[in-house]
Amino acid sequence: MNQPQSSFVAIDLGASSGRVMIGRLIEEGTQRIELEEVYRFPNGAVRMQGRLQWEIETLYDGVLTGLRLAAARIAQRGDTLAGIGVDTWAVDYGLLDGSDTLLANPTAYRDERTKRISDRVYEHISPQIHYGLNGLQTLPFNTEFQLIADLESSEFAAAESLLLIPDLINFWLTGVKAAEITNASTTGLIDVTTRTWSTELMEALSECFPGYGKVPAMLAPVVEAGTVIGALTPELVRSWGQGEDETNSAIPVVAVGSHDTASAIVGIPASTKDFAYISCGTWSLVGVELGRPVLTEASREANFTNELGVDGTVRYLRNVMGLWVLQESMRTWVDAGVTESLVDLIHEAGQLTPFTTVVDIDSELFLAPGDMPARIANYAEETGQPVPRTQAEVVRCIIDSLALAYRRALLQAIDLSGLTIEVIHMVGGGIQNELLCQLTADVTGLAVIAGPIEGAVLGNVLVQARAVGHAAVAGMNLEQLRELGSRGVPVKRYLPTSGKRPIDFAELEGRLSR
Repeated sequence: MNQPQSSFVAIDLGASSGRVMIGRLIEEGTQRIELEEVYRFPNGAVRMQGRLQWEIETLYDGVLTGLRLAAARIAQRGDTLAGIGVDTWAVDYGLLDGSDTLLANPTAYRDERTKRISDRVYEHISPQIHYGLNGLQTLPFNTEFQLIADLESSEFAAAESLLLIPDLINFWLTGVKAAEITNASTTGLIDVTTRTWSTELMEALSECFPGYGKVPAMLAPVVEAGTVIGALTPELVRSWGQGEDETNSAIPVVAVGSHDTASAIVGIPASTKDFAYISCGTWSLVGVELGRPVLTEASREANFTNELGVDGTVRYLRNVMGLWVLQESMRTWVDAGVTESLVDLIHEAGQLTPFTTVVDIDSELFLAPGDMPARIANYAEETGQPVPRTQAEVVRCIIDSLALAYRRALLQAIDLSGLTIEVIHMVGGGIQNELLCQLTADVTGLAVIAGPIEGAVLGNVLVQARAVGHAAVAGMNLEQLRELGSRGVPVKRYLPTSGKRPIDFAELEGRLSR
C-alpha cells in the first residue's frame, strides 16, 4: 500500500488563464516532485467603464473552486495538504478601503492610461538616480507609474491599502497582508540594494505628485519568498465541507516567488550556474541570475531590469513582448471566423523562408490589444519589407522577430553582467513552440534546454516545501532545490544548426531602425 505523501497546492495565475495544481513530494524510492493539474479556468482583461480591468472576483472564484477540488483529491488519496502558494503576473494591484473592501477591479497593465507618465517623472527625477534606486527597466505600466495615473481617482482617494495581485489573493486566503519581495520589486518602489520599500524614491515622487504622499502608508510589510504568511482561514476550510476537525489543522499559505517568473527560475533544471533563461509565455523574460544588481549607466541605457529573486538573488533581465502578439493574432483570426489551429500554422510557418520580414516585437505598437496582423503589415510597409499576406507568413514573422529579440537581449545580458553562458534554459508554455525553441538555438549559437512547461508551478511547490520545513528539503539551497525538481522532469534539447546561408544579423537589426 502506498504511504501518504505531502501535497502542496500551487495557484498559478496568468494573463490568459489560471490553474490550480497539486505537487506531491514523493519520498518512496527516488525523491521527486509529481505535478497534477486539477483545475484550469480562463482569464483575460475586459474593457469596462473606460478601463481595461481584471475581473478579480471571477478569478478568485476560480481559485476557490480549484482549492476545493485539490483538497478533495488530496484527502481521497490519504495525503496531507501541507501548504498553498500563489504566483501571478506582476505590477497590477487592488486598492482596499479602511474596512478592507476592494474598491474596484484592478486595472490591467495594458490599459493605456500610463502613456508618457514616465516622461513626466523624469522631468523631476533624474533617470540615473531613479535607476540607481530601483534598478528597473522603464516600462509604461510599472506600478509606480500606474499609481500616478490613479492619483485623482475616487478609488485612490478612498484607499487605505494597496496589494499586488498575489498578495491580494493571499490576503483573502489568510487575512494577513504582506508584500512578497519578488513581485514587489517589479513595482519600481523597492530599493533594489536593500530589498525594502524605497522611502527616498517615494518622497521624491510625492514632491512631484502631491497625492503620492499617502502611498507609503498603503503598502504592506515586505517579506522574502519562503515566508509562511499565515494559515488558511477556518471559514474557507469549513466551506469545503470536510468536517469540523479539518478546521483545527492550520494549512499554511506560503509567500512563494509570487512573481511567476521568479518561481519559474527556481524550477529551472540547471546543473550549472553558467546559464541564461527565457521564461516564455504571454511575456518573455530573458536574462541571467546574479548575486547583486547591475546599476551601471550602460545597463540603464540598455533598459535592463534588476528584479529580485528567491534566496537573495537578482533576476537581471529584459522584458520581451513574448507570445502576446501571436495570441492576439489568433484572436483576431478566430473573431473573423478562421479556424486553422496554431499548431498547423506553426508547421506551415516552419516551411517558409526565415527572416523574410521582421518587426521590433518590443515596440509599443504591439502593447495594446488589437489587430496585430494589420499592425505588422503597416510596420512592414513603413520599413520597406515584404508584407506578410498569409496567416502562416504572419506567424513566421512573429516567431523570427521573437528569436531576434531573444538574441539581442541575451547578448546584452552577457555583456552587461560579465557572465559566461554555456546553455539557455527555456521554460513556460511557449516551449511547446518547437520552431521558436530551435530558432533560439540557431540565432544564439547556444544549446537550448526546453522544459519544464510548468516551471512556475514546480518552483512554487519547491519553495513551499522548504518553507514549511519538510524534512526532505529543509535547508536546501537553490542548486539543491533545482536538482530535486529536475528529477523526472521532461526536457528537450535543441542544438544550433547551420542554415543554408549565414544569418546577417546586422542587416536584420538595420531593418528595425529604418
